[in-house]
Amino acid sequence: MTTEATQANESAPTTGHAHPASVTSLRSPVDFYATLTRVIDTLKQHGMTIFADIDQSAAAASAGTSLRPTRLVLFGNPKGGTPVMAANPHAGLELPLKVMVWAASADDVRVDFLNPGPSLSALYGIDSAQVAGFGGVVKLLEAALAKASD
Repeated sequence: MTTEATQANESAPTTGHAHPASVTSLRSPVDFYATLTRVIDTLKQHGMTIFADIDQSAAAASAGTSLRPTRLVLFGNPKGGTPVMAANPHAGLELPLKVMVWAASADDVRVDFLNPGPSLSALYGIDSAQVAGFGGVVKLLEAALAKASD
């Protein structure tokens, strides 16, 4: 694995599936579970609330099907999200924020997310200054993956 996170646009996942331009995909230098731990720990250390941790591969198994290791984490900070939802209640469809950790293969683990700032401004008419702080999520996730190996 590489020792640093890279944009999926530069290093596409090996799944062969389309990669929407709105999705940022970072490649992790560590395995699936270490990546998941790094992401959750970093979010918590920076004051984020983890609202849910959904094990999508376990849900698939309970339905008698299989899915590569995949976890969807819903997180946020009510201090930042509440004013956005107060400005436009429909923006609550974008919140809390989401990050997905998934394994394309044993040596290709990804951290995918949507950068919410532009969509909140464009789709919901939220002032760009009010959502500027949401851009920090990218830096948090990159920092989580750049930690020294576990």
